[in-house]
Amino acid sequence: MRILLAEDDPMLGDGLRAGLRQQGFQVDWVRDGQAAEREIMGGDYQAAVLDLGLPLKDGLDVLQTLRGKKNTTPVLVLTARDAVPERIKGLDLGADDYVLKPVDLFELGARLRSLVRRAHGQTQDILTCGDLAVNLSARQVTLAGQAVTLSTREFDLLHVLLLNIGRVLSREQMEQQLYSWGQEVESNAVEVHIHHLRKKLRADLIQTIRGVGYTLMAPSA
Repeated sequence: MRILLAEDDPMLGDGLRAGLRQQGFQVDWVRDGQAAEREIMGGDYQAAVLDLGLPLKDGLDVLQTLRGKKNTTPVLVLTARDAVPERIKGLDLGADDYVLKPVDLFELGARLRSLVRRAHGQTQDILTCGDLAVNLSARQVTLAGQAVTLSTREFDLLHVLLLNIGRVLSREQMEQQLYSWGQEVESNAVEVHIHHLRKKLRADLIQTIRGVGYTLMAPSA
């Protein structure tokens, strides 16, 4: 799950990025409001963590611009501003959630997973497709009740497919969700992960749409 972190404090930003990566997030980190706005508008992020006290452009102004341009990326506002009017203003401008500093990293991760689930019409922390079940917080997978061990990339790719059941995703779209800035991507990485998922789960679980991409189809009733 790829997210954008906008935080100008170097120590806090580094800690947040490291903590979220340990929970399976792919994190791109920017340090000012103009960069945050540019990357959210031009990127393919599942969610954004947005500090309010950013240089060059305040977080509330960034949020107002995003929503004014109909950008629907889920935004979690992270700030030391604890005044109720500030929280109300952020929510009214289109923030999806609001967390005060200092924040517990596991709570932050849980809130981000919740934002992404809701954005995709999901209400549970366990995503299912037929007899396949994926527990997002525990990062556990079962097939017909039997545990299946996946690598980090395999789990993340399966998560992306589950959030987009019935939708065909190109290799490029999946790569954007699997890798953050600076990570090397081998040309056949997605194909290799798909191959491993088919072997560990079921050969027919992920379908190839030639010339377009891949899709995970819900089983027929």
